[in-house]
Amino acid sequence: MTSVLAQVAGSLRRRGPGGRAPGDGFDRRLLAPMMLGSVLNPVNSSIISVALVPIGAAFGAPPSRTAWLISALYLATAIGQPVVGRLIDLFGPRRLFLAGTALTGLAGVVGMLAPNLWTLIAARVLLGFGTCAGYPAAMSLIRSEAGRTGRDSPAGVLTVLAITTQTVAVVGPSLGGLLIGLGGWRTTLALNIPLALAGIALGALRLPKTPLPERAQGERRLAGLDLMGMGLFAVMLISLLVFLMNPDIGHLCLLAVVAVAATAFAVRELRAETPFIDLHVLGGNKALLVTYGRALLTYVVTYAFLYGYTQWLEEGRGLSASQAGLAQLPLFGTAILVSAATGRRPEIRGKLLAGAAAQVAACALLLLLHSSSAVWLIVVVALVVGVPQGLNSLALQNSVYHQADPERLASSAGLLRTFGYLGAIVASAANGAFFGARASTTGMHHLAWFMLAISVAFLLVTVVDRSLSRAGSASRKAE
Repeated sequence: MTSVLAQVAGSLRRRGPGGRAPGDGFDRRLLAPMMLGSVLNPVNSSIISVALVPIGAAFGAPPSRTAWLISALYLATAIGQPVVGRLIDLFGPRRLFLAGTALTGLAGVVGMLAPNLWTLIAARVLLGFGTCAGYPAAMSLIRSEAGRTGRDSPAGVLTVLAITTQTVAVVGPSLGGLLIGLGGWRTTLALNIPLALAGIALGALRLPKTPLPERAQGERRLAGLDLMGMGLFAVMLISLLVFLMNPDIGHLCLLAVVAVAATAFAVRELRAETPFIDLHVLGGNKALLVTYGRALLTYVVTYAFLYGYTQWLEEGRGLSASQAGLAQLPLFGTAILVSAATGRRPEIRGKLLAGAAAQVAACALLLLLHSSSAVWLIVVVALVVGVPQGLNSLALQNSVYHQADPERLASSAGLLRTFGYLGAIVASAANGAFFGARASTTGMHHLAWFMLAISVAFLLVTVVDRSLSRAGSASRKAE
């Protein structure tokens, strides 16, 4: 992974003294904190996949309860990403990056020492909020560098960022299996402590301070920050996600709360002088709305595979946590290579069409697996899944970069992650519904049919979306 990232980053331009390119190009000193901050959330999202079974055994908890370890992080992140992104739009990335990274380290300590499942869930909530700042901060830095240099940032920068967000997430199961083999499941939480310390050091040394005039302007705008809109947004998401975690006719009242909160949120945002999410702008940007919908669909499949398939490898196929992690290594390698090979090509629609087709093929392959499937077939599945993992996340990120309002890029990037985590919550609920008390082969096949239906929907949405061709043309002209 390191060598591939180095090659992509090295392709940017030759640098002069002080880390800046001749002609005042993109400041490569920003890459290290951008990459580290962005990777904290996806690694924590995926590393838990191989830890769910040993954590359940340690605390005597069934899959329906350990699923909250997944949902707690996504619930916090789905709410926190656009909120922190909006604060970054106002105050710049440095302070939010440092505060979020420190909270990530604290969450690592709490999780490492957790005496019961609910304390561990609380640690995952802290992780969700702590890791919110990294990705919006990185997108904000890319845009600000484009403004400083007077030209669009190199495509290699967006490629590096894509690799360190969703693509690097697939290393989580392999890393988690290794850590569990070395020191038990608590090491998967302790990993956040050294990562946070490194992030704080890099952020303090390399991230630019917000100029005083911009800081003063942000502080003036803080007085008009749409706290009511943020609160309604949180109520809407919490009610929806809690229902999705346990869909039952007795919980239909939660959907009523969602409807009321959504209506109140829309009315508030349309009338607010400085709205949290500018619905006037967002409503007129249909291409961006479709991108968010596409993100929801593809991440349902991504996370259903990440959690459901990994659990099946352990309980249905009989692999250990370490073996299940190793079985994901081909996926990781394929995803990194695909992102690195296609990252500098400006076409967005072509990437999404290829990724959608590969995603359909991967879901179909899951239907061939059974409790005694050969290792070579498991490797083939991982290789095929790596293709959409490498293409879709990169294309979705680039879509938002070119489609969003530049002044709200950080919050728009946060919303992309919010829709991705809504997909993760749906995937987690599907895993619980199809697996029940144990990740059986029959349950995995039912999950595969569900994933296949979502994948076909993703493919159809991509085929009919002509705005992607314009986005690709815009990318090509910018370069």
